[in-house]
Amino acid sequence: MNQEPNFVKEELLSELSESFRLNTRIPPELFSRYGIKRGLRNADGTGVLVGASRLGNVHGYILNEGEREPIEGRLTYRGYNVYDLIGGLERENRFGFEEVGYLLMCGSLPTASQLANFQHTIGLERALPENFTEDMIMRAPSRDIMNKLAAATLALYSYDANPDETTVENVMRQGISLTAKFPVIISHAYQAKRRYFDGDSMFLHVPDPDRSTAENILHLIRPDGVFTDEEAKLLDRCLILHAEHGGGNNSTFTVRVTSSSGTDTYSAISAAVSSLKGPRHGGANLRVVRQFDEIKENIKNWKDEDEVAAYLRKILDGEAGDGSGLIYGMGHAIYTKSDPRAVALKDAARPLAEKKGMTDEMDLLELVERLTPQIFAEKKGDIKPMCANVDMYSGFVYKMLGLPKSLYTPLFATARIVGWMAHRLEEVTTGGKIIRPAYKPLAKSIEYQYLAERG
Repeated sequence: MNQEPNFVKEELLSELSESFRLNTRIPPELFSRYGIKRGLRNADGTGVLVGASRLGNVHGYILNEGEREPIEGRLTYRGYNVYDLIGGLERENRFGFEEVGYLLMCGSLPTASQLANFQHTIGLERALPENFTEDMIMRAPSRDIMNKLAAATLALYSYDANPDETTVENVMRQGISLTAKFPVIISHAYQAKRRYFDGDSMFLHVPDPDRSTAENILHLIRPDGVFTDEEAKLLDRCLILHAEHGGGNNSTFTVRVTSSSGTDTYSAISAAVSSLKGPRHGGANLRVVRQFDEIKENIKNWKDEDEVAAYLRKILDGEAGDGSGLIYGMGHAIYTKSDPRAVALKDAARPLAEKKGMTDEMDLLELVERLTPQIFAEKKGDIKPMCANVDMYSGFVYKMLGLPKSLYTPLFATARIVGWMAHRLEEVTTGGKIIRPAYKPLAKSIEYQYLAERG
């Protein structure tokens, strides 16, 4: 791919950047002085309350006499415990992502006929507009599939005969369409990346309207389109666990903020995709995978607890890893004793790991999960509970499924679209006001100087 010429010289960039640094520094103590909630978090770690929702609830602690008291993590969708949803689907041996999407967007679990109609409609909506892949994906392929997903989502506005209306019926229609199309967009964007940036062949399969979202993803991405039912069911579980996580996470809050302005669905969802790309949010699973690969390379005996612990200490000291002092995949802003998504993924991953001969890798993951809280307490003097989060195991599951790393975060977006759309529906019907928090102005009044008088 030819790149745009760069007319911005390094010396100019250096000068401009230094000017920005000199004139923009905000001392950290000012945030405390003015009572500013950095990251919209209170001093005790709880979130600043900015709204109400009937959708998802993320519960990881209780406040007892003003103190955070750790509890086992609980994630609920419309009041249903996610463990119960997954357990029911497993006992009935069914795919469930579409059913969870119905639950989140409509408010109740569907009857058999309602679910069949919903699934059928999603199947019909999977096909992208005519020439969309050629015009919007192939002509401007992207190294990062999240950027292409955001751009393609925004481009779908042009193919919608009624893109701006914010009635429940119209937004619901758009939500069903995006839920159906996201798997196709990311798979075609991945194939374009393979062709133009990786030098590999493209395999553009046609989506199957009679298959579930999880089945279509594996069918569209794999060169031969072949997969097992066990693999598809495990991917389906991943999609369910990533479908919703409350209104406070960064990408969902982005949907809320943009929707409160009255903008269209495609703009709001494109913004959410851009938010999710960030390494502090959806992109975190890639950091876990990279760090885990490094751990495997630098530890001779994966079962030697002392050797593993010694390397984890080096990571915390910034002597190994990326120098951040963080063990990725450990800890969460809300969950304390356990992240139910990580627990559910770990339980489902073990059988497939045994079949694929990857139990040693999974054992190492579990060892890192067990040792990290002890070593963290030892090094930092902090004995608060620390659990593995969903990123610890999602990347490992995707690896077992043979999915490329470049698709890990796009798969997150493909799952979260139903949660985003549910929050958009809730915001446009119940929000009522544009979301506009305040920032403390720190700039003092300065008299204007004519150009000739400036030094």
